[in-house]
Amino acid sequence: MSVVRLKDAKGAKVRKTLVFVAAAVIGATGLAAPATAQSTGPTPSPAPSAGSVQLNVNTAINQTLVDKYVRDAPNVALAKCEGAAPAFSSPALTFANYTLGPFMGADANISADATLKPGTAAGTYPLTVTCGDKSYSTRFSVPAAQVAKVPSGAAKAGDGSMAG
Repeated sequence: MSVVRLKDAKGAKVRKTLVFVAAAVIGATGLAAPATAQSTGPTPSPAPSAGSVQLNVNTAINQTLVDKYVRDAPNVALAKCEGAAPAFSSPALTFANYTLGPFMGADANISADATLKPGTAAGTYPLTVTCGDKSYSTRFSVPAAQVAKVPSGAAKAGDGSMAG
């Protein structure tokens, strides 16, 4: 059984009251503060670009995907362009499954699956889309391949070989 002393109960009540008063003052100050950023009309939007091309789209989780090839994952070339027979080209990539339509996360109207050509070294490569008589280009990077084979004599994590 616990005993609450009167002076402890009063102190807790005073602390709660002080917290409440402080919160009320801060809230009132925020409401009474002058507004500094008010819009007087619609904000003009930038003029849409005539065309563009990119490799991959950023996601909510990863904001570093645009114009970077991702090994061991699907890669997509995207473009915004008007004209007949849109076609992607790159010395490092092959393209398949061309798809028309609007795409989430990118201002594009055409896409294609992009696959790295075998033997392509790490580096920076061009990516071009041609639509009718217009072409748009960008550059994308290819990271170095990860080690595919564990070196001979390397420690094996988690197998107990390092236990003493």
